[in-house]
Amino acid sequence: MALMRTRDIGSLRHVSELILGIGGAESNVAIGLQRLGIDAQWLGRVGDDPLGERVTREIRAEGVDVHGVVDSDAPTGLMLKERPTISSTAVLYYRSDSAGSRLRPEDLPSGWVEQAAVLHVSGITALLSDSARECMQAAVDRARASGVRVSFDVNYRASLAPADLAGPLLRTFAEQADIVFGGPEELQLLHPDSTAEEAAQRLVHSGRAEVVLKLGADGAAAYLPGEQMPSAGFPLEVVDTVGAGDAFVAGYLSGVLQGLTVPQRLRRANACGALLCMTPGDWESSPTLGDVDRFCAGGDPVLR
Repeated sequence: MALMRTRDIGSLRHVSELILGIGGAESNVAIGLQRLGIDAQWLGRVGDDPLGERVTREIRAEGVDVHGVVDSDAPTGLMLKERPTISSTAVLYYRSDSAGSRLRPEDLPSGWVEQAAVLHVSGITALLSDSARECMQAAVDRARASGVRVSFDVNYRASLAPADLAGPLLRTFAEQADIVFGGPEELQLLHPDSTAEEAAQRLVHSGRAEVVLKLGADGAAAYLPGEQMPSAGFPLEVVDTVGAGDAFVAGYLSGVLQGLTVPQRLRRANACGALLCMTPGDWESSPTLGDVDRFCAGGDPVLR
């Protein structure tokens, strides 16, 4: 999507200036991975308009291999973000009938999924529309048939579907993934009769290799067959939490692909999420490996 956010603290009712950029869960993860040294590809559908050009240009400028399908019959989706107070952020979406919601299985290029090490998808795409969900299912089917690992972030958005409808749909994708990410409420959405920890264990027992419970400021925990690994968060002054979960996922997946142990993946993921929270924007402050190392080392915050 295109993204417009307020420059100053205050409601959209009154602020006079907006900053234009882009945002989106999957593109945030792709950019985060690229900055951490992982070659990433992104597929999406944009309108035949200046905002669509901006979306694909910005992602491509970060080194991501972009497969942007241009839809001449629908506009690029839009996200508005405001900070009503210094401690709060509100997000508004305008993406019904947008180009992104018209994603379909035919948009997947031949061989595109099969050549990947990991396919990453999110619950946002699954709930955008029937055709978008079909496209996502086709990608997952091709990945599983080719032995490509599937990563799934629940990423539930109540504005897209009520919980009673979204829960079973998203659980279907979680049960097809090798790595599942979600916050406490999101994992409980998949198994409403369980605590978040019980839901994670149930997913692991269903055959998932790893379930990662995102706990925000409290860190995270990874659930694997027969073991649970917690990891503490980092104390910090939060500026904007939007996009932090995507940075976390990028940090964890980069650790998977670079051969880190589970505790090392969690620490890197927590650091990536923390760094994203310290500045405005959904992806602009996604860290490099050098940024992560300096942050984890602590010490003098001034670079000399």
